[in-house]
Amino acid sequence: MKHYDENQIKNIAILGHGGSGKTTLADAFLYYGKASDRIGKSADGTSVFDFDPEEKKRASSVSASVCALEINGIKMNIIDAPGQFDFAGGVTEAVSASDSVIIALSGKSGLTVGAKQAFEKAKNAKKGIAFFIGKLDSSHAHFYRVISSLVANYGAVVCPVVVPYVEEESVKCYVNLIENKAYSFDGITQKEFRMPVSNDIEQMRNMLLEAVASADEALMEKYFGGEEFTEQELIDGLKKGVLSGDICPVFCGVQQTGDGIPLLCDYVCKIMPSAKDAGFESSGENAAYIFKTIADPFVGKLSYFKVLSGKITADMKLKNDRDGSEERISKVMFLKGGKQEDTDLISAGDIGSVAKLSGALTGDTLSDTGKASAQKAEFPLPCLQVAVYPKNKGDDEKISAGLMRLCEEDLTLKVYNDPLTKELILSAMGEQHIDIVVSRLKSKFGVEVELKAPKIAYRETIKKSVKAQGRHKKQSGGHGQFGDVWIEFEPCESEELVFEEKVFGGAVPKNFFPAVEKGLKESTVKGVLAGFPMVGIKATLVDGSYHPVDSSEMAFKTAASLAFKEGISNANPVLLEPVGTLKVLVPDEMLGDVIGDINKRRGRIIGMNPQSNKLQEVVGEVPIAEMADFATSMRSITQGTATFTLEFARYEEVPANLAEKIIADNKTE
Repeated sequence: MKHYDENQIKNIAILGHGGSGKTTLADAFLYYGKASDRIGKSADGTSVFDFDPEEKKRASSVSASVCALEINGIKMNIIDAPGQFDFAGGVTEAVSASDSVIIALSGKSGLTVGAKQAFEKAKNAKKGIAFFIGKLDSSHAHFYRVISSLVANYGAVVCPVVVPYVEEESVKCYVNLIENKAYSFDGITQKEFRMPVSNDIEQMRNMLLEAVASADEALMEKYFGGEEFTEQELIDGLKKGVLSGDICPVFCGVQQTGDGIPLLCDYVCKIMPSAKDAGFESSGENAAYIFKTIADPFVGKLSYFKVLSGKITADMKLKNDRDGSEERISKVMFLKGGKQEDTDLISAGDIGSVAKLSGALTGDTLSDTGKASAQKAEFPLPCLQVAVYPKNKGDDEKISAGLMRLCEEDLTLKVYNDPLTKELILSAMGEQHIDIVVSRLKSKFGVEVELKAPKIAYRETIKKSVKAQGRHKKQSGGHGQFGDVWIEFEPCESEELVFEEKVFGGAVPKNFFPAVEKGLKESTVKGVLAGFPMVGIKATLVDGSYHPVDSSEMAFKTAASLAFKEGISNANPVLLEPVGTLKVLVPDEMLGDVIGDINKRRGRIIGMNPQSNKLQEVVGEVPIAEMADFATSMRSITQGTATFTLEFARYEEVPANLAEKIIADNKTE
């Protein structure tokens, strides 16, 4: 593939809700640009973009993929992003590498939650946005209902460019509102069709003219003067409006057959921003941003990058903006779905890949000096936790290493060892995301795992003060063992056991104090109720006795542990549970259902903070033991519109009825 100037390169992310036809739309681009010999389908595993074994198995995208092609002298990198919420990290990757975004909508299901989220993400990233209303051959598909929904949500930025003419619920032709001409399609072959007379089409044409006029002052004057726009003026006005964010053009068609695709592709070439338009301000040095990493145990690490300025060639040495480390670039490649095509260089604005970078990660910028730095993409935080156990003994290290590699590949995954429960915890975006991780651990790293609900890090404490004796006496020929202590136990605020001594008259010699303290501290590791660690205890050594020959450190340590067991059992021991601060961002209309769900989990609502875009932030406190399936529940209740964070706040006493069950369950283990 030849090299192109930044003005001739367009990096286009295709986003949309799962099932909206976005991957088929991406494949249709390839077919029209003669980069493939048919329009692939995710459902039958023929898509160029869904090449990963997991994608073929599931018949849907699970990560962002890139394929380069040329249309009308323009180099395009089409970036297909996943549509399911569990794989939102792929959307972040796609948007960060793109200059513009096309949001695929189904003419049947319309403006879905996934499409709304894609729009917000693209808008926040200041990308040019277009809509494609597809699947117009489906029964109950209705283009004009969908465009009305777009206008209701986004207002005057919505600008129809290609619209269908519908008779008896089927599309007879497509009207190019810029040319004011109609076309019929046989696959991607288009023929001019008689121009229909339709109030809908006239209304759409007026929307186009008003949108273009409002994006350019000179055109606004011409519009109000009653003058007709030329075709070039409409194209220039659209291009200017898309770049500024004042216009979101709307196209339509049928992805699988190719109907309307030539019109979409031609106008994408003419009006969507180029890499130059959406360029990175640099000092002129060679610089590239890594937007995606693939961890492969056989090939090694493959890094996808976008060249911000200059060029990237083989054998080049670049520095990382994160830590100043040097990376040697081996061969560079263009991306063709699951394949790579070797090239001598990747020029500014273009996208490529490089294998086996030593330390570079997603989000890093590599440059000559290490001083160039692109804005790092913000990945969504994982919200579902599971504990990971090996199926086979001895696989612990392999599992940890495999998970760490997968975390490099997917920044929406987190893995950590919980110091309190001693479990390996995997955090992900949802159940399907976790399924993919388990599957990849097996296929890529050869290890199988079992998943369990994470243990809850319960604690035990006491509620009243007591005094107890611990006496250890043992005679077994020769020296015996003797230690005798009186200890006062009382509640306090400390996490660790607080030890003091108020012994008078040498009842216990000073050299045994450390042994007493050690015996007590070791006893706090397992509480008297259910074996959970004990907190909030102050122990004061007040009296005791010793034997000049038989007393030893071990004897006093044992005596202290006996006093602990006796005293704590009588000090009204109780179970404590971790409570977290929960913050949920939810649309107004779903507020009641979300609050109801939080209340069911023994949660307390602390407050509500109105946000922009008709959202409310609900702030509450909830026992962490009740939150295992909260992510799944929120997705079900809010159709994926709610986001939340949960952070540990403090420990609170477990209600007596629940404490009994927890104690019983843990005593039988």
